[in-house]
Amino acid sequence: MVQCEMCGAETGAPKTVKVEGAELEVCDNCSDFGTEVKTQETSSTSTKYSTSSSGSSSSSSSSGGSSSSSQTRRSDMFDDMDELAQDYDERIRSARESAGLSQEDLAGDLNEKASLIRKLERGDVLPSDEVQTKLERKFDFSLTAGSSADEDEEWSGGSSTGEYTLGDVVKRKD
Repeated sequence: MVQCEMCGAETGAPKTVKVEGAELEVCDNCSDFGTEVKTQETSSTSTKYSTSSSGSSSSSSSSGGSSSSSQTRRSDMFDDMDELAQDYDERIRSARESAGLSQEDLAGDLNEKASLIRKLERGDVLPSDEVQTKLERKFDFSLTAGSSADEDEEWSGGSSTGEYTLGDVVKRKD
């Protein structure tokens, strides 16, 4: 018996379901909360993000399922989403200053409140999709990750194996 990774119920035949970007092994009742992923492997360790604390990860290595390329998966809304750049606040502030605008002027141009512009530039809030689009059109730039030359320079790190570690990715605020 396997535990459902959403509700914890015991289930004999779990289904692999993608819920908000994470693949989970769930019971029949919880399978309605996501998009079912069809796989040939049925081991509980095929999930991308495991929320269970069971130690069954070592038992799946003997399954020999090397045909992962034959997996079929329906796309969900998170596949098409762009990730907001970590330095979106700096990009907004520098673009506004380069245009010679005050926060109040920019707010008026975008038909938004000046307090929102202040919060965005401090990094206190994330821009809504609508505000992000307005800013990108106004300044002809992108607020999505991977669209800045500055970010490419930051990613020149990496361990001796050429793979990135968490330390290569994390930005610390002092």
